[in-house]
Amino acid sequence: MGARDNLRAHFLRHIGEIQNSNELRDVAGGITEWARRVRELRTEEGYQILTHNDRDDLKPGQYLLLDPAPKPAFERSISKETRAFVLDRNGFTCQMCGAVAGEPHPDDPNRRTRLHIGHIVDKSVGGTDDPSNLRAICSVCNEGASNITLQRPKSEKLLIQIRRASNADQLEVLKWLISKFPKQACDEVSSKDKL
Repeated sequence: MGARDNLRAHFLRHIGEIQNSNELRDVAGGITEWARRVRELRTEEGYQILTHNDRDDLKPGQYLLLDPAPKPAFERSISKETRAFVLDRNGFTCQMCGAVAGEPHPDDPNRRTRLHIGHIVDKSVGGTDDPSNLRAICSVCNEGASNITLQRPKSEKLLIQIRRASNADQLEVLKWLISKFPKQACDEVSSKDKL
């Protein structure tokens, strides 16, 4: 049996009992993708597994299945093309924590960042698979996302943080910006040369 099968069986054995994320991770065999499997039980199989977004008495990291009968499930319908578009649009960067695909994750350096496509407004509450409702999100944030939408930082806040950083870190930011925007950086330098 796979992680999803184990989680389904566990929820069905514990109907009406609050389950916590540590328990569910263990039930799923300790895999990092356990939260994704729980979401698949909700979205693909229709099990009404409740979280703190659904009930005020549940805390983050708590899950509850009240009814063993699944409701009509949502069909997974994000195409490879849409996935590629969203990842590219988001710069292959997690839109919650800023982690970059393939690099060590800032919160867990022993773990490489894996990106998923997440809904801004979850399908269970009426969200769609339209690219405007999708974002790149890493496995770490995806495990605890629970449909949270964070505001992107404004340039003012970013500049304050960069000014507070060491010279070495500021130089790294500059190198990254030049690599991300090589044409704009060259245009800026050549327009200053003309002055």
